Amino acid sequence: MAFTMNSRPDLLPQRADRMMRVPVPPYLRLLALVTLMCFAVSTFSGAVGSFFGGLRWLVFAALLVATCTQVYKLAQRGLLWRLRNKLVLTYLLIGLAPVVLFFLLVFAAAYTAAGQFAIHLATARLEEQLSSIAQDNRSVMRHAVDLMPNGDVPPLMRMQEVEERLSANGPPGLQMAMFRDTQPVDVLGMIGHRRTPLGFEHWLATGQLGSFRTIVLDGSLLYLVVTDRVRLPADHILTLISSVPLNRQRLGLVAANLGRVDLLPGLETQTGPEDKPSAADTPLRITTNAALRQSRISGGSPPPAANFLDLRVRFFSTVPVRDWETGTLRGIPMNVESRPSLLYNQLFAAALTSRTTDTVSLAFFAVCFLFAGIEGLALYAGLRLSRTITQSVENLYAATISIDKGDLQHRIAVEQDDQLADLSRSFNRMSSSLGRLIEEQKEKERIESELTIAQEVQANLFPRGDVRMPSLELHGVCRPARTVSGDYYDFLLFEKENRCTDGSVCMESTGLGIALGDISGKGISAALLMATLHSAVRAYRFASEELLAPPPSSGGDQSETECSELFESPSKILGLLNRHLYRSTTPEKYATLFLAHYDQALSKLTYANAGQLPPFVLRAGGDTVRLDRGGTVVGLMDDMLYEEESVLLRRGDILIAYSDGVTEPENDFGDFGEDRLIDVVREFFEEPLDVISAEVMRALDAWIGDGEQPDDITLVLARQV
Repeated sequence: MAFTMNSRPDLLPQRADRMMRVPVPPYLRLLALVTLMCFAVSTFSGAVGSFFGGLRWLVFAALLVATCTQVYKLAQRGLLWRLRNKLVLTYLLIGLAPVVLFFLLVFAAAYTAAGQFAIHLATARLEEQLSSIAQDNRSVMRHAVDLMPNGDVPPLMRMQEVEERLSANGPPGLQMAMFRDTQPVDVLGMIGHRRTPLGFEHWLATGQLGSFRTIVLDGSLLYLVVTDRVRLPADHILTLISSVPLNRQRLGLVAANLGRVDLLPGLETQTGPEDKPSAADTPLRITTNAALRQSRISGGSPPPAANFLDLRVRFFSTVPVRDWETGTLRGIPMNVESRPSLLYNQLFAAALTSRTTDTVSLAFFAVCFLFAGIEGLALYAGLRLSRTITQSVENLYAATISIDKGDLQHRIAVEQDDQLADLSRSFNRMSSSLGRLIEEQKEKERIESELTIAQEVQANLFPRGDVRMPSLELHGVCRPARTVSGDYYDFLLFEKENRCTDGSVCMESTGLGIALGDISGKGISAALLMATLHSAVRAYRFASEELLAPPPSSGGDQSETECSELFESPSKILGLLNRHLYRSTTPEKYATLFLAHYDQALSKLTYANAGQLPPFVLRAGGDTVRLDRGGTVVGLMDDMLYEEESVLLRRGDILIAYSDGVTEPENDFGDFGEDRLIDVVREFFEEPLDVISAEVMRALDAWIGDGEQPDDITLVLARQV
């Protein structure tokens, strides 16, 4: 586990700056330049100017799309980089956008309803005027029918009293014309057809009997027209036409207390003779008559606003108009301009003076202000909540920058008590734990460095390479379970000076000491005790060499023989080691140790085993000899005596000494055991000792599997040559 700090502490702020800076790409600049050039060249006359005049809008559209894309990137990387801006935008999209859309929908619905109501009022007032004219028309028609009992026109029809009554009470500009069949009828005292602009047209003769009323377009003039047709005796048809000019004054009556009403005869829609035109299903036709295009009849004036909420309402529709010459129906545009206050007065005119209406109005405005206040409080609360969230995020962001710079002592000041506050506290605990772990990591690295040095030192305690003798081949290996090992093995070579054939002094090997031990425990303490045991065994070995060497003044005496017997006896050396370890270590520290002395001249192996797993001598014929003579462990009790025994080694015999790390590893099938160890050695009996050792290690690894090595593994092999 290793912790590394960022070598560039300003990396995070630089990333934020890069995210907020969005450069203008070169293609956008080039596209803007091309657009300007196209607009400039389009001002030229001729084909070139015409071509670039059409091309400029295509280039401008491409520039607009590219600009919108760049603005979106800028908003995404710059404006929306901060969490606060994202939260505000989220609130606007989730909370405010539906409210705005709702009010827009209400406004659109109210505007449409107000416009439709204004159109309805205007058409209803036109219909009222037509109804008034129709009453007068029916009254005159009844009087005329009474004067024609046989269907013949009297020589002199007098209707002076009717004219006087209509002149006094009828609408201004009223004109009437009477026809029997298709011929005009002169009526004394009545406005005749010669003074009436509307004559009898052929489409009237084919029409049905009865009454109809409509707005008539005669040339460029509009009239309110009512026609009554009745059947007289002798199958004659009597027709009475009443008309009133639809001018500014009469349209002003329609716009009274409503606002402004405009009729545009120059813009008309044409339908069938009996169709009802509407603004939605009739195409607009602009006539070619200049007089009609310029004609416009307006009544009333734009109403002033009662308050700042009293917005101007404009609505467009069409009214059905009959062409007097052809009898076809057309729709001419009608524009009504009003105010909600005027429409409200027209809608609730009967109840405007009541106290209930005022109360309802006040209650409505009170509810509106209440809802506006609630929306304002919601906006304020949302901004406050978003500020707490963004402040926590900014604190965490600043803390990460400090941690990135290596300031592990940085802590976030926590004032709230919510999940974000717990997140800040968790970050403080994390930074504290991170600092502690880094310190522990440094300490661990220091210990590992020291253990590495200890491992190198311990490796120097083991024999370097395989020790060889003329009659004995040796091999040893120790594989620690951890960094250092508590197992111990050593080869102690005994030599004496001798005269070589050339007369020089050379060293001749006389014997070999073999040591293999296992210290209680693992790790550093076991390794230290192993070093103590190693130094003690070596000390006795060097002491034996000194005591066995003849003194310069004498060729040898009895003491030399006694010392030779003492230090070539493994049991006596174990006794000395037991006393040394018992007196120099704590009571819980002890070791198992196998010591053997090999006499090269006799091929005899003398051994003593102090609690170590008994080694084996595997004979060339396949038999095994167990070396279990000795005593208890060394260092546990004082004044212990150990037994020893000697074994003669024959050519090809192999000595197998091992620690418990070889035989005690377990899996689902049990321990590895002594039998499997002997079987592996027997299988590769003829191979060199290093090959046999490698095969034993391979078998152990396969037995342990993927698990951790449970104990130190030490194996010593010796073969009689």
